[in-house]
Amino acid sequence: MARALGHSLFDTAIGVCGIAWTQHAIAAVQLPEADVEGTRRRLLRYTGEVAELQPPGWVTAAITRVQALLQGAHDDLCDLPLELAGVPPFHQKVYEITRAIPPGEVLTYGEVARRVGEPGAARAVGQALGKNPFAPVVPCHRVLAAGGKSGGFSAEGGADTKLRMLEIEGARFGEQPGLFS
Repeated sequence: MARALGHSLFDTAIGVCGIAWTQHAIAAVQLPEADVEGTRRRLLRYTGEVAELQPPGWVTAAITRVQALLQGAHDDLCDLPLELAGVPPFHQKVYEITRAIPPGEVLTYGEVARRVGEPGAARAVGQALGKNPFAPVVPCHRVLAAGGKSGGFSAEGGADTKLRMLEIEGARFGEQPGLFS
């Protein structure tokens, strides 16, 4: 668990998100829950209790970029620093591969596992992404099950939220016409 200095909630096109930060890195990012307090509780699950504060300039800039991404901007957010202390090494590798997926594109859990160097670890990739404390900076919504199926998604709304985020990014996948209708 990262020792955060503060947290803040902010509006996006898909609802209220949260962010927590250390001196020099993002400690956690949280996609919207059913209500604002649910978002705050889930964010603080990653950091422990930390005060809600006005974010420093570099965090405000990160918030602006997350807001833009959730409105359809093609920003990969790869340069945003993440606090990875306490994140297991396998998860770090999965997050690194996942961060390299450009907006509007997708990989499968199996493809991520192969890129991590563990081709039989698709399920472990899914478990690592299910514990992702940095969504959407680590864009776990861009990782799908085999055959273009959505697979799981731990954010409020589950697979529907995942598909909505992919639609915002203009992603096309699977063999179903009108997948995003």
